[in-house]
Amino acid sequence: MREAAFIKRHKEKWQQFEDILSKKISVSPDKISDLYIEITDDLSYAKTFYPHSKVVAYLNGVAAAAHLKIYVSKKESKNRFISFFKTEFPLEFYQHQKQLLIAFSVFLFFAMVGAFSAANDVDFVRVILGDSYVNMTLENISKGDPMAVYKKQAEMDMFLGITINNIRVAMMAFVLGILFSIGTLFVMMQNGIMLGSFLYFFYDKDLLWESSRTIWIHGTIEIAVIIIAGCAGMVLGNGLLFPKTYSRLESFKKSIKAGLKIMVSTIPFFIIAGFLEGFVTRHTEMPDWLAICIILASLSAIVYYYIIYPIQLTKKIKKDVQQ
Repeated sequence: MREAAFIKRHKEKWQQFEDILSKKISVSPDKISDLYIEITDDLSYAKTFYPHSKVVAYLNGVAAAAHLKIYVSKKESKNRFISFFKTEFPLEFYQHQKQLLIAFSVFLFFAMVGAFSAANDVDFVRVILGDSYVNMTLENISKGDPMAVYKKQAEMDMFLGITINNIRVAMMAFVLGILFSIGTLFVMMQNGIMLGSFLYFFYDKDLLWESSRTIWIHGTIEIAVIIIAGCAGMVLGNGLLFPKTYSRLESFKKSIKAGLKIMVSTIPFFIIAGFLEGFVTRHTEMPDWLAICIILASLSAIVYYYIIYPIQLTKKIKKDVQQ
C-alpha cells in the first residue's frame, strides 16, 4: 500500500518528465534540472523502501535518460550538489548502519587489543609506531613539550600532507573491500591497534589527558571518517558476498556505486580534519575548554550527519508517504 501511495503521488510528475525528455513538452533547462533532482530523490527513496520493486528499475531508466540529456554539455548544477548531501546520500546511508556498526566495533576491539598489547610488551609500541617516532616523542617529553611533533611542519604543508594521507588510508579501506570485506577489516584492525598502542604509550608516561585533548582536536573527525570508509569497504564487499536477488555482477556494480557515494561524503570531513591538524592542533597552549569544545563539536557533527540525520530523514519521508 505504501508503494502504491508513493507511485500515485508522483506518477504525474514522472509522466511529465518523460514527455519533456521525448520533446512532447518544451520547458526551460532550469525546469529540467529541477525535475531531474526530484526524480533522483524519488529514486533514492524507492531504493530505500522498495529495493526490489519495478518502480526502482523504472526510475533508474528515467534518471539515466535524463542524465544523458542534461549533462552531455552541461555540468551538474549546484542544486544537485546540495541535494546529494542533504537528501540523496543520507537516505541511502540509512541502509548501511549495520556495516557502520561492524566497522566501528572492529576498530574499537583492536584499539583495545593495541592498548593491552602495549601494556604487556615494552617493545610493542616501537614495533607499531616505529623507533624514530617513539625516540622523537621521548625527546619532546624530556623537553617538556610532548606534542611538539605537531609544530615541526609549516601549517599549509601539514594540512595538505595530512589530508592527502588520510584520504589515501580511507581509499585503501574502501578498495580492499573487494576482497570480500576482509581487506577492509584488516585496515580497521591495523589502525585500531595503532591508536590503542599510541594512547597507552602516553598513558604510561602520565600524559594521557594532555595527549588526548591535543590529538582528538583533529583525530575525532579523522578516525571517524576512516571508520566510515571502512563502512564503504564493507558495503563493497557485501555486494559480492550477498547479491540477494541480483546477479553477482549487478550486485557488485550497485555496491561500488553505494560505496563511492559514502567516500564522496567524507571528503569535506577529511579537509576539515586536515585543517584542524595543520592549523589548530599545534596550539597546545590553548585552554582545555576550547579544545573540549572543538572535540565535542566535531563528534556531534559526525554522529548527527551519519547516524541521527539519516534516521530522522527516513522517518520523516516515511511518515509523509503514509499520510
